[in-house]
Amino acid sequence: MSEHAQQAFASYQAGVGRSEGTGEWFEITQEQVNAFADVTLDHQFIHVDPERAAATPFGGPIAHGFLTLSMLVHLTKSVPPGDPVRAAGVVMGVNYGFDKVRFISPVRVGKRVRAAVVLADAQLKGTQIQITRTCTVEVEGEDKPALVADWITRSVFA
Repeated sequence: MSEHAQQAFASYQAGVGRSEGTGEWFEITQEQVNAFADVTLDHQFIHVDPERAAATPFGGPIAHGFLTLSMLVHLTKSVPPGDPVRAAGVVMGVNYGFDKVRFISPVRVGKRVRAAVVLADAQLKGTQIQITRTCTVEVEGEDKPALVADWITRSVFA
């Protein structure tokens, strides 16, 4: 195993259970929702028809839950970088999956969201470190988050 992987793993282990930070606010627009509907072929009216959606309990169109989930990549990019030792010697990072995803409340079009990230676990897997982060997507002005997901990635070291 590489020295970089050992040092990174020690850093991750020391951070388990701690916040990695909160990202910047990002507005969800009707154009994004429409584009996601086109790509996924999910044109349910609560997403793409503002007039009909206004008559629902949501009071207007809402983002697809899977759109919010897919925004994790963007939302976590603005979380401040952690310990630089974690990136030293990394050849690539890959998505490994999710242990748990819960859609808690809708994201209304025009609302801003951001990600709060907690390091939940780190496991050494040969020349890779498997990292589980609990990502909470907050909605500005709302009491409940849009979603909570345990996102698993792997960092591959040389």
